[in-house]
Amino acid sequence: MMSGKHFKAHEVSCCIKYFIFGFNIIFWFLGVAFLGIGLWAWSEKGVLSNISSITDLGGFDPVWLFLVVGGVMFILGFAGCIGALRENSFLLKFFSVFLGIIFFLELTAGVLAFVFKDWIKDQLNFFINNNIRAYRDDIDLQNLIDFTQEYWECCGAFGADDWNLNIYFNCTDSNPSREKCGVPFSCCTKDPALESKLSWQPLSTIMTGLQKEMEPSVFSPVGLYQHSKEDVINTQCGYDIRAKTDSEQRNFIYIKGCVPQFEKWLQENLTVVAGIFIGIALLQIFGICLAQNLVSDIDAVRESWVHAPCMQFVYLRPPQNLQRQEGCTRTLFFGRQRRKGNK
Repeated sequence: MMSGKHFKAHEVSCCIKYFIFGFNIIFWFLGVAFLGIGLWAWSEKGVLSNISSITDLGGFDPVWLFLVVGGVMFILGFAGCIGALRENSFLLKFFSVFLGIIFFLELTAGVLAFVFKDWIKDQLNFFINNNIRAYRDDIDLQNLIDFTQEYWECCGAFGADDWNLNIYFNCTDSNPSREKCGVPFSCCTKDPALESKLSWQPLSTIMTGLQKEMEPSVFSPVGLYQHSKEDVINTQCGYDIRAKTDSEQRNFIYIKGCVPQFEKWLQENLTVVAGIFIGIALLQIFGICLAQNLVSDIDAVRESWVHAPCMQFVYLRPPQNLQRQEGCTRTLFFGRQRRKGNK
C-alpha cells in the first residue's frame, strides 16, 4: 500500500505550446520562401557563381531585403517552433531574447527618426542619389526605382536634375548616350487619355465585338476589363526633357522629388503607419510573453520532479524482486523504516 500526502503536479499549457508552434511554423516556412526567392534571384544574376560580384554594385540590391528578412524569419521561426514542440527552454529563451532585440532596435529607430528628422532626410537623399548612379547596373534596382517614382509620382531625390548623377542621363557634352539630358520613363506623367490601362465595358458590348482584333480581356463578375493595343508605355517619353525649360518639363514629367513626396505621404498616412508599427510591436511583446510563460511552465515541471514529496511504501512481506528506486522513496519492512542511503 502507499501512504503520504498527495501533491498537484505542474503541467505545460498545451494551448500556449501549440499556439507558439503553429504561429512560428508559418514564420519558418515564410523565411524559407524569402530565402529561396533571394537565392534564386542571385542565381539568375550570376552572383552565386561569382560571390565577389556582390560588392560590384554601387547601389542597393533589393535581393538583400529578401535575404535579411528571410534569414530573421527563419531563425525566429525555427527557435520558436522547435523550442515549443520539444519544450526546449534554451531555444525558447533564445527566441524571446532575439525578438526583444528586434523590438528594441525598432523602438530605437523610431525614436531616432522622430528626433533627427533632418539627418534622416539627408541620409535618404544620399541613399536615393547613390542608387540613381547605379540605375542601369542592376535590373532589380531599376525596377525598384521605377516603382517608387511611379507610386509617389516623383522624379529623383529632390527633383529631375538629380538624374544628372547618372552617366547615361547626364547633360555633359562627352555623354554619347541617347538618354542624355533625359529621365527614366517612370518620371513621366500619365497621359489622361491612357491613364487607365484597363477600360471597363459591359459584357454585352465586349461579346458583340469579339470578332474585332483586340488584346485578351480579363473577366470580372459583371463585365470585362479590356486591354487596348494602344495602351503601351512610352519608354522614351523622358528623352531630352531636361534640356527644356521648367515650365515645359511640367507638362511631361513629375517635378517634385521623391524625398518630399514620401514625407508628404507619411504625414497623410501617419495614423495608418503608426497603427501598423504598434500592431507589430504588440505582436512581438505578445510573443515574448507567451514564450516566457511556456519557459516558466517547463521549469516548474522540472522543479516538481526534483522536489517531489517522498513516497512511502509499507509491505507486510518483502517482495522477492524488490528494486530500490533512486530519489527519496521510503520503504517499510515489518515496521522498520529503511531509507535508501541511510544505514
